[in-house]
Amino acid sequence: MIDISVGLSTLSVFVPVAVALIVVPGPDLIYVLTQSISGGPWSGLSSALGICTGILIHTSGAVLGLSAILRTSAVAYSVVKYTGAVYLLYLGVKTLRQESAFELRAGDTDDTDDTEGGYWRGVVINTLNPKVAVFFLAFLPQFVAPGTNAWLDMALLGGLYAALTLLLFGVLAVTSSQIKTVLATHPRASDAIRWDAGTTIVGFGIELAVSDATGA
Repeated sequence: MIDISVGLSTLSVFVPVAVALIVVPGPDLIYVLTQSISGGPWSGLSSALGICTGILIHTSGAVLGLSAILRTSAVAYSVVKYTGAVYLLYLGVKTLRQESAFELRAGDTDDTDDTEGGYWRGVVINTLNPKVAVFFLAFLPQFVAPGTNAWLDMALLGGLYAALTLLLFGVLAVTSSQIKTVLATHPRASDAIRWDAGTTIVGFGIELAVSDATGA
């Protein structure tokens, strides 16, 4: 019989900590925010779903030991780190250059939402960040008791973390899309958001590229 040791006492600690970590501004949150403003709620929600898919991938990696490999192997860590950094830099520069993405006018619709593309970009952004992999390796075991079924507890907590992320980012997506009316009447505000988002993403990419494994 499978024994699950995750109880209410564990969840009472895990959930608040997880929520605090999720709402801290990072590449995932910035990406969902910009997608929501430029493409509408469905674009933001699909991007959030992509981020959560990446979280589940990292959870699987933590359970299977992939995160341990990334933490102990300099070569493996570097390959994933620089790949993720380059992709973040690409997205940041693309955001800075594509003024049309934030040209919001009254009456604009979201018929051109690239929901599928937003989803897959979300998957890539989250999956190619080795800090997330190392984070899950260090974070999940703190709430799991040693034993033969520890992998199941980690999987459940990782799934819960993904669900909380989807909930919070989903709210962000729906709420952010509502400010399109305000941005439509303030072109300079939309330009400021585009530049702030672009430079932030580029900054995360640079920080990821120059950081070492011990700083994850």
